[in-house]
Amino acid sequence: MKISWFKRNITPEIGTRVSGYGMEDVTFSKWSDLLMTGLLADDGERKVLLISFDLQCMDIEYIYKFRKLCGDILAIPPEAVMLTFTHTHGGPQTNCEAGFADHLNIPYMEMLEAALTEECRRLAENPQAVECSTYFYSIEVDENLNRRVVSRDNYAAFLPHNAELRKLANGFADKELGSLIFIPAEKGKERFPLYIIGNYAAHPLAAHPLGTGARRISADYPAPFREYITEETGAEAMFVSGACGDMIPKKDELGSNGAKAMGRSLAEGIFRSLLDATRNPERFLMQTPKVGALCRSLTVPLRKSYRNNPDMLPDRDLGKDTITLEIQCLAIGDVCFAGVPGEWCAELGAEVKWHGAFRKNFIAFGATGYQDYMCPGNFLLQGGYEAKKQHFPPRHSIAMVKTAVDATYDLRDELYPQAPGEEQEYMTSNNQIRLKASPTR
Repeated sequence: MKISWFKRNITPEIGTRVSGYGMEDVTFSKWSDLLMTGLLADDGERKVLLISFDLQCMDIEYIYKFRKLCGDILAIPPEAVMLTFTHTHGGPQTNCEAGFADHLNIPYMEMLEAALTEECRRLAENPQAVECSTYFYSIEVDENLNRRVVSRDNYAAFLPHNAELRKLANGFADKELGSLIFIPAEKGKERFPLYIIGNYAAHPLAAHPLGTGARRISADYPAPFREYITEETGAEAMFVSGACGDMIPKKDELGSNGAKAMGRSLAEGIFRSLLDATRNPERFLMQTPKVGALCRSLTVPLRKSYRNNPDMLPDRDLGKDTITLEIQCLAIGDVCFAGVPGEWCAELGAEVKWHGAFRKNFIAFGATGYQDYMCPGNFLLQGGYEAKKQHFPPRHSIAMVKTAVDATYDLRDELYPQAPGEEQEYMTSNNQIRLKASPTR
């Protein structure tokens, strides 16, 4: 595996409207820079580009435009470019909200386009690619909780609006901190980590108290996460948000100290992962990592309360009875990122992790657009904030999950094709996919 990368400051000016809370919230100060981090992975046959933005989300029209822009420059298919978002609520307005299409920050989007063009041209003309050994690892880090509390009669309460229920919070929480670790393969040199990708599910809402602290430009906890990794290991780092729809930090909305503590706690999880992965290469070193990507889609009906409702839908969906949801899968060896079209609740992400075809299946937030919250079907009976925000009826949630799971199998079959009469299986030996003939009975 050869990798090259970029890191770009994309911080807007103070005084910019921020996205995520009130539509008229204007920044007074800056707590941390916003970054655009990109990694180009090359297995010798294919290349994929993964880019993470410190932004809340992005409209599908811009995602398609930027995928094609990067793909054309790097001579790779657009689906081999994945854009994902940390979902910070301290960044500029980069999507069209229902009733607020005029709030989309067009000059900022033009700046992003120019920045992507420049960085991709540099990767194409002077990639400075480094051959690396590639490891994967997962560790549990207890820094999040489920913000929905469900009563015995199956009704949901929303913790941010019912603080007295926090002690009762016992819903499913995805505490997996997944990682990809790249270490230079050159012999005779210190084998320090070069690049690290971390994946975790929690709304970046720690550094967001009521008051002036909520009006800061901020990447929230992903900023100290990356900074501490670089400070302690020398490696560059990327943060990819997972299925964080109903996941919040344990110290949500309590200010910058909580964000710092959470980011450093997650970074410490990476340090532990580095130690165990590199000391057990027979388990965690990818032997023959391949890269690839594909997209799949499904069409679902809109809920009746949403159809042609300008208070609930962005302009692009007004007048429609159905919407199309896209799933994008991007694989780097034994790890597959499933890019989803909005705020998946953690329960949906867990289904893809449990049923996906790769050794590790991670969710990439908002990679195929922003269609608001997406929940397990029963959530729409329970009610609550997330359920109210889902655009389509409950029976289609499982179809969306199945589309994502099937996409992981399609991608695995493409990268590791099976011979006629053979059954493809994951084997534990050497952490690689092997083909094993089906036994004769």
